[in-house]
Formats: sequence, structure tokens, C-alpha cells
Amino acid sequence: MRLPSLALIFLSLSIVAAAQNTVPWGYQGKYGPLLWGKLNPAYAACAKGHAQSPVDLGGARLDTALQPLQFHYIAGPVTLVNDGGTIVVHVDPGSYMIADGVRYDLNELQFRHPSEHAVKGRLANMEVDLVHRSAEGKVAIVGVLLTEIRDFPNATMATLWAQLPETPGSSKRITDMIDPAGLFPPNRGYWAYMGSLTWPPCTEGVRWYIFQQEVSISRGQLDAYTHIFRMDTRPLQPLHGRRIDASE
Repeated sequence: MRLPSLALIFLSLSIVAAAQNTVPWGYQGKYGPLLWGKLNPAYAACAKGHAQSPVDLGGARLDTALQPLQFHYIAGPVTLVNDGGTIVVHVDPGSYMIADGVRYDLNELQFRHPSEHAVKGRLANMEVDLVHRSAEGKVAIVGVLLTEIRDFPNATMATLWAQLPETPGSSKRITDMIDPAGLFPPNRGYWAYMGSLTWPPCTEGVRWYIFQQEVSISRGQLDAYTHIFRMDTRPLQPLHGRRIDASE
């Protein structure tokens, strides 16, 4: 039996899917992150897990044994979805990464404001997470921290943002050739740790790789997103003794 894609799992658990008799969750009020674990027994890890994400990356230690991440992305059309909690970019099959000898296929991109991960207490203006899944169903997420610099727009985001779906449940198909690597920094040094999904059901066992160098976006690009989502991030979670490694 074929497993459902991570994208479909996310959509089924989102606020938009509440109309489909699922348990709603969100980022504020009675459906906010502090109460996720009480909304549904399936979300118990959100409250009881000891390897949750996001975290502060400031205590990372250098690990010279870490190997460079290998990206084999192909440009192609994408579909943008406003799921009521974030903008999800669904990519066509074919792009993948190799990490620790394992192939992870790229499923989707998710944007957040502000960033979910912090560095010594500092949050970036935004974060984009590239969600990958292996043939065995293991999840690896590559995070990119985005910093607003007034006159330095990101070219890949400019193409995506031209078609931003503003209404929850709406979507836009972009036929331009979008290369997800266009959101990557020139320096591919990264932090790595074991964590979880940052949305319900907060499943643990997720391998996180966050680039150390931030990527610039323009004030206009930031404003366009915050016009739709004022805040869509989960608070920082305790490490509970986990180690964060740095490749450089």
C-alpha cells in the first residue's frame, strides 16, 4: 500500500481540513501551539515528546565528520497552496537530496514568519523548510533562515510571490521553471540535529539540517507574506540533552 505524501498529511491536519471532520489546530488562541497536545490524542507528542522542534541552534558543536549535503534538484512547475496556516509549495517528483548516504525525495516547501529556529535567542524574519522523505518513510527537513534587507529581493521568491494565494484553501499553479535550490545560500555549511515535525502531530525522528548562512529577502517580500500570515511559528522547544552538530 502506498503511503500518503507528507503534503497530504499536513493538509489533512490543518485548519482548512477542519471541515473534513479532523481536529483543527492553529497558531493562536484555543487552538494554538501550547494546547496542541490536548486537542487530539494523536497529537500527544506535541506536549509529551522529548525530541521536539524547533530549537535554539546557538549551542552547536563542531563535528568534522559531517559530510556535505548533496542536492539533486530539478527545476519545474510548482503548486502553491494556502492551507490556512502557511504557504505550502508542492513540487513535482524528481528532486532529491543525499544525507548520510540516504536518499530523501523532496516533497514540498513550507514558509514561516518569523523563523521557527533561533540562533542564540535571535529569530530570523522568515524560514523556509524543504521537506524530504526517504523510501522507508523517514523525514529530513532542510531549513533556510531568511533575513529582510530592504533592496535585496530573492529571485526565486519573486516568482513564487507573484502568485501568492491569499485565501485559505486556495491554490495557484506556477508553470515557470522553479529551482528550489534558488532559495539556498552560497555557503552550504549547516547545523544538524534530531527533532520533530513543527506542526501536529509533532512526529519525532525527523532529521533537521539548517543552513548556517542566511538568505536575503526584500522588505516587500516579507510584507507580502505577513499581510497573509501575521505569525505562523511554533515556540522553541527544550533540547532535553540533545546535541546540535555544526559542519563548520
